[in-house]
Amino acid sequence: MNLSPALRTAIEKAGQAHLLAYDSPQLADQLAAIDWENLPRLIADYVLKKPDVQIPADVQPAPYFPLVPRTAEEKAEKEKAEALGIEMLKSGKVACLTVAGGQGTRLGFDAPKGTYPIGPVSGRTLFEYFAQSIARAEEKYGAPIRWYVMTSALNRQATEEFFRERNNLGLREDQVFFFTQGTMPAIGYDGKILMSSPDSLALSPDGHGGTLLALRKSGALEQMKQDGVEYISYFQVDNPLVPVVNPLFIGMHALRNSEMSAIMLAKTNAFEKLGNFCVCNGRLQIIEYSDLPAELAESTNPDGTLRFISGSPAIHVISREFVEQLTLSGRLDLPWHRADKKIPSITDPKPEQPNGVKLESFIFDALSLARTTLVLEGDRAEMFAPTKNPTGVDSVESCREMLIARDIRRLRAAGITVEDGAKIEIDPRKVLDDADGCKLAAELGLTAIRSGIEMVIG
Repeated sequence: MNLSPALRTAIEKAGQAHLLAYDSPQLADQLAAIDWENLPRLIADYVLKKPDVQIPADVQPAPYFPLVPRTAEEKAEKEKAEALGIEMLKSGKVACLTVAGGQGTRLGFDAPKGTYPIGPVSGRTLFEYFAQSIARAEEKYGAPIRWYVMTSALNRQATEEFFRERNNLGLREDQVFFFTQGTMPAIGYDGKILMSSPDSLALSPDGHGGTLLALRKSGALEQMKQDGVEYISYFQVDNPLVPVVNPLFIGMHALRNSEMSAIMLAKTNAFEKLGNFCVCNGRLQIIEYSDLPAELAESTNPDGTLRFISGSPAIHVISREFVEQLTLSGRLDLPWHRADKKIPSITDPKPEQPNGVKLESFIFDALSLARTTLVLEGDRAEMFAPTKNPTGVDSVESCREMLIARDIRRLRAAGITVEDGAKIEIDPRKVLDDADGCKLAAELGLTAIRSGIEMVIG
């Protein structure tokens, strides 16, 4: 295998000499991409032992700006922020970023998750919801909005083919910037890197935390700078209810000079599977639901509400300059998170039990690296309908129900009588917000929709 002497020495020093028994150009490229200096430490800390998650003694619930202002000052700030957000959009200072590296496996769908047909009446896909919303936002604010789509090595080709086959989903050819997240080798419990085949390591995506470094390596950050983009609207591909651009959120981020901001949702119960916004050692961070001790998760305020009420739906606004600073060295030092998995390998093609570890980094860990942060309360019914399971909680079923409910609410806000039992889907290419909904209803002359009707409006 064509490896430099220095690389061979690094591999041997890291205790991975077994990899040198194979010979493949692809494998050589994979080995050259690994950070051999830090890998032994990661194996020692995350594989050979399970990390001991320590909750700081000074952990407190994170403050947040409320959905409904409580004071005249908060009301004035909200109005100022929304106006500023609209100004940023009209000035072309905002880009959208979707993390779309996953497959639809849990949905029984063997294709990129973004290509899943989620529209309750039309069957439009997740990607189409975002693309058509972005197109409407461009039209509404009169400025270009580029869309950055992060794929994985597994689904990059299929994702791009999907866009090509559907004429870029109605967007300009140069408007969508695809880039690929990094990978990490899977590691057996003995500390040895696993091989998926004689010519390839067992690789897995490095988590959505890898988004930030991938932005730099792909040239996306440079493209943003050339476009004059200052703010990145970040969301995940499985949530079609999310506003692709949120003027209030963008404006509040800019007004507070925040480097990284987050939406919080009031948790439905103490153990809802959302990360918890906390302040530890004076820094904002998210503690995963599985790591927050029960006595803290269940602790309440004098009025009976949960103290740790703020859950994370993975919706952010991130300043481009912050990402540039974090990745300036060509590396990104975020904590790693361990996931025990059944990992097929050449020595164990079909493991029946977890046989190794995949390491992931999470984008929310960058919050603690920001000098200034903001948490803004969001309305769950207007922005969070994740599509993670076929049925039940956070499912295809619940997502479609929430999309219908949001669209019916918009129609009723426009003065239209909509009977219960109607199955409605509003075209996101025509309607981005409530104001658009009122305008469309007036143009179409809609007055009432009866129960049992199934229709796409727009």
